[in-house]
Amino acid sequence: MPTSTWFRLNVAKRERVLEAAMREFGEHGYSTGSLNTIAREAGIAKGSLFQYFTDKLEFFAFVCDETSRRMREEMERRIVRLDFDQTLDEWLVDVLCEWTEYIAEHPLERAVTAATNFELDNNVRSVVRDTANQHYLQVIHPTLKLWKERGEIRPDSDIDVLATLLLMLLPHLALAPYYDGLDPVLGLRGRTPAEQRPIIRQIIAGIRPLFAPDLQGG
Repeated sequence: MPTSTWFRLNVAKRERVLEAAMREFGEHGYSTGSLNTIAREAGIAKGSLFQYFTDKLEFFAFVCDETSRRMREEMERRIVRLDFDQTLDEWLVDVLCEWTEYIAEHPLERAVTAATNFELDNNVRSVVRDTANQHYLQVIHPTLKLWKERGEIRPDSDIDVLATLLLMLLPHLALAPYYDGLDPVLGLRGRTPAEQRPIIRQIIAGIRPLFAPDLQGG
């Protein structure tokens, strides 16, 4: 957790520090991300960072958590605008398309997502991925339970398996179009959100047998 000094900063200054940190960590990751660069770009002394956070890891973890929180809240706003009267598979396509559009429009958030997924230090990655996963699951679990209650998911379907698949799919869709070597099968690299839509439909069609009630006769 940041120190009380951090929370006493005015909002504009906090935003400058966060944006500089998102850019630096997003481009270079935790290990080679430079606190000197972050301080310089934020217009503060490097020593000030240690008045706000205990150490570099706490700072990095906070940046990742704050980024994940913003991403979750924006996706929650987008999701409530979607049509809940359609089928679950069509709704999932719409959600994932909203996700890819959001990722395309927010390069800093995308870069931090990459930093949390690509971090080589297992201890560091565990800290930031655990937090990010909880943000994902705060949306995924309640939504899947709602769809199951509505009869769009078979009673014998394992919600945890579906949640796990979505937990793997969201970072993949966020990163595969922008980073080499992540998707040798479906060819997401370099595709725009509009070009990703048919691939998203293909993915959902592929996992549909795991939950579709009509496979059990309704």
